Amino acid sequence: MFNELMASAVSIFKREKALVILGLLGFIIAGSAAFYMFFQGAVVQPEGNIKNVFSFAAALGIFLFSIAAILPFAGFTVRMRKVVRRLNIAAASYSYAIETLQNFRGFNPRFSKAGGLVDTLGGALFGVISLSFVVSGILLIIQFLRMKAPLPRPVLITGIRYALLSVFIANLAGLIMMSLQSRFIGAGGNYIVLHGMGLHSLQTLLLPAWLLEHSNLRPGKQRMLLHAGCIAWLIAIMFIAVQTSLGRSMFEVSLFSILALLCLLVWLFTVISALMSACKIR
Repeated sequence: MFNELMASAVSIFKREKALVILGLLGFIIAGSAAFYMFFQGAVVQPEGNIKNVFSFAAALGIFLFSIAAILPFAGFTVRMRKVVRRLNIAAASYSYAIETLQNFRGFNPRFSKAGGLVDTLGGALFGVISLSFVVSGILLIIQFLRMKAPLPRPVLITGIRYALLSVFIANLAGLIMMSLQSRFIGAGGNYIVLHGMGLHSLQTLLLPAWLLEHSNLRPGKQRMLLHAGCIAWLIAIMFIAVQTSLGRSMFEVSLFSILALLCLLVWLFTVISALMSACKIR
């Protein structure tokens, strides 16, 4: 399994070098931010926070790796594949630059209240360019949903479909934050939690799909476990969306947070089952 994973990684790098290199750049920026915080602390007056640089760069790096991994399975024409690739490259390049530079300068890269006109315009452009991620996500989900049987790798592609649906919800949360000019709503609601969980579906849902694909389970049981885990994850995200829209923190005990936790436990059970089944035959 490890050898196949390494072979897949090499193959992804060969086919999507630009996305992989940009992903690695995210980890370099995150590492540099962590090094800076160790000696200088996280806060840069008046609005900057290097913790945001660290988390944003690392998350975007992981996201770009994931897009590079699924892009070859989309069945795009050469032209459309270039479009999706370039949309992500353009959006990621600007996002890295403004998130890093503005925080180190002491300004909020998105909704600065202390900066001047240039900082405000840069934040507005950040929002506009972020729409490139939304557009590429829509193109990907349409393409994967249009694919008809027989699928080349049905279990993995099913996981990709669910993951892209979650990413679409994450993008909606991003658009809400843009309209609010803030990630916060009400007394404790924070849309960044919803946004982050949706984007990380590219890892949390593709991992069990890949493991099930390499398990000794019958195809019917593979599909059952995968659908159960992915649907539980999607429902958990919807409960988080409701809790957040009510202006309440997801870490506040309530009906919706408890239901979301139960759904996440179902997802975790399917991941553990997939891992045990994949390891059993090795």
